Amino acid sequence: MTAGQSKVALVTGASRGIGKASAIALATAGFDVAVAARTLKEGEGRDDSDTGEGRAIPGSLAATAAAIDEAGRLALAVRLDLLDRASLAAAVDTVLERWGHIDVLVNNAVHTGAGSMEHFLDLDIETIETKLEANVIAQLVLTKQVLPGMLERGSGTIINMTSAVAISDPPAPGGQGGWGLGYAITKGAFHRVAGILAVELRDQGIRAFNVEPGYVVTERMEANQAALGFEGRYRGAPPSVPAAVVAWLAGGLTPDEASELNGTTVTAQKVALQRGLHPDWR
Repeated sequence: MTAGQSKVALVTGASRGIGKASAIALATAGFDVAVAARTLKEGEGRDDSDTGEGRAIPGSLAATAAAIDEAGRLALAVRLDLLDRASLAAAVDTVLERWGHIDVLVNNAVHTGAGSMEHFLDLDIETIETKLEANVIAQLVLTKQVLPGMLERGSGTIINMTSAVAISDPPAPGGQGGWGLGYAITKGAFHRVAGILAVELRDQGIRAFNVEPGYVVTERMEANQAALGFEGRYRGAPPSVPAAVVAWLAGGLTPDEASELNGTTVTAQKVALQRGLHPDWR
């Protein structure tokens, strides 16, 4: 089965959280969706973060693909590891071979391994290099792979899931209500990509946006809160909120809105409420 003339999106980190919700929102908006992550089947997911202790976490590409099918669109699950450049190339190649084109790339996946909360004096250079490879270089590799086809067709959208840590200092040290340099420095670098793409390529039909999701409670965070006795203490938006904004940016903008927002950072929770893109969750 092929996508034919359908709109096609590729979403990374789509086994759970914002990536999964974004894939489903795009399918609901009429896109066929290729979903990419490390976790292929339910039960394989483990939390490898600083506080995760290897706990099992729900979510898989199989489950996301099933939800896309239920939305009436085509789904294609491809394995992708941010630290494995060959898997990045293979993922894009698989989508292009199967469906012929990619209209939207959602760079959502992020390195979840240790080092995001470490204090600077405890943070080794090798960990910083790993974070940069996974949170900056991998996204540039993917973007470089999808852009030639977009430029050839004269249109394409890159949506980068950014973070407030890219543009603000923590209120406290990592692990004490704040975050560490290992995470912030990489999100800061990644944050610069969309604006520069828009400046260089807007005249060739390319749109690029940052989406700042705000505090979002994902499956991983719910598992951690429950394990640490904090269940329900920290409330945030559901992943469907930034996902609604992703779908809007991918296919719901007027030409004037697209021109105005191209290269900017869209604050997801504020825009979702202002535009009526999602029911009020507060």
